[in-house]
Amino acid sequence: MPRSSAIAALEARLASGSGGVDAVGAFLDANAFPLAEPPLYTFVYRGHADAVRLRHWVHGLQTSSPFRRLDGTDLWCYTLELPDESRVEYKIEVVARGRAEWIEDPLNPQRARDPFGANSVVQARGYEIPDWAREGEEVRRGQMDELAVESETFGSARHVTVYRPAEFRANRRYPLLIVHDGGDYVEYAGLRQVLDQLIDRFEIPRMIVALLHPGDRMSEYAADPAHARFVAEELLPRLEREYPLLPDPGSRGLMGASLGAVASFHAALEYPGRFGRMLLQSGSFLFTDIGANESGPVFDRIVDMMNAYRAAPTAIAEKAFVSVGVYEPLVSENRALIPVLRRGGADVRFVESRDGHNWENWRDRLREGLSWLFPGPLWMVYE
Repeated sequence: MPRSSAIAALEARLASGSGGVDAVGAFLDANAFPLAEPPLYTFVYRGHADAVRLRHWVHGLQTSSPFRRLDGTDLWCYTLELPDESRVEYKIEVVARGRAEWIEDPLNPQRARDPFGANSVVQARGYEIPDWAREGEEVRRGQMDELAVESETFGSARHVTVYRPAEFRANRRYPLLIVHDGGDYVEYAGLRQVLDQLIDRFEIPRMIVALLHPGDRMSEYAADPAHARFVAEELLPRLEREYPLLPDPGSRGLMGASLGAVASFHAALEYPGRFGRMLLQSGSFLFTDIGANESGPVFDRIVDMMNAYRAAPTAIAEKAFVSVGVYEPLVSENRALIPVLRRGGADVRFVESRDGHNWENWRDRLREGLSWLFPGPLWMVYE
C-alpha cells in the first residue's frame, strides 16, 4: 500500500511527543486535502468512528477502501495513487455505533453536483477546470425559449427548451443540435455557458440547440421506437417551423450521455440520413457476443439493437464524436463501438479521459466534440 511522507512525518512527531498539544489540529490547519504528493493523494477524516472507508467510482479498483487510524488520535487516512490529469468523485463512509453514513469530505471544498446530490472531488496534478466552461462577464449570452411540443406518439405535450445564440437573426439559417437530458446538461455540465463561450470564441458557429426533458427516461431512452419517432417526426418538423435551420443533414446533430447517447444513436439509426452528426458520451452500448443479456429487461432493446448493428453496420451519420472515461465500467463497450461505426462509413473521433461516469467528465469533452462536429470560423481558418 502506498504511504504518504507527510503522514509518516506526522506519525513520527506524534511518537516523539514533539508535535505539541494538538499536533493533529496543526497538521490539518497547515495542509489542503486530499493531501497531494503526486502521484499519491491522501484522504483524511477526523472524528470518532469504528471504521472509515473511501467510496469512489473507479472501475477496476476496490470501491470500498479502508482508512487506517493513526495511533492515539482520532485521525484517519487512506492514500491512493492517481495518474496525472485524473479526476475522481468520491464520498467518505463513516461507521459509528453500528450505523454507516456516506458523507461529503469535510476537509475538501471541491464538489460536483448531479441529479442525486453532490460528491467530493479529487483533482490530480495536471487537471484543470476548462476556462471555456466558466461563465464570462464579457461573453454574449444566448436566450432560452420554452416550447410545449404536442406529441401524438406519447399522447401529451413534451417540454423542450431551445437555446438561441446571441445575435440571433431570423433571416439567417443555423445548424441544429438536439440534446438528450438537456436540462441536466445545463444544470450539471454548464452547457449554456459552454455554448456561449465557444460561440463567442468562434470555435463553433451560432446554432440552435434543442434541450430535451424526458418523461420516463429509462424506457424512452433505451432504444424506444416511440422516442425516435417523436424526435424525427414531431420535434424536428416543429423546430423547422419555428426556427430558420440549415436543411442538410451535416448541419443537424444528436447528442447525449449514458442512456442519452443510446437514444441519440437509436434515433439516427431509425432515421438514416436525417442527422449527420452524433456526439455520444459514455453510452450504455451493451451487446452480447456470447450468451444472453444479463443486464435486465430495461436493457434488452439496447442489446438487441447493438447486436444487430454490430452484425451489419450501416452509415447512420457522417461524423461521430465518442468520449468515455477510463474509470467507468462502460469503457469497453464504447471502445468496441468505434471500429463498428467506422465499418459503417462514419468519420469517428474517439476520446478517453481519466475520469468516471459523471457530468463534469462530459462537460470537459464538449469543446473538442462540438468544435469537431460543428467547426466555427476559427477552426475553419486554422485547421
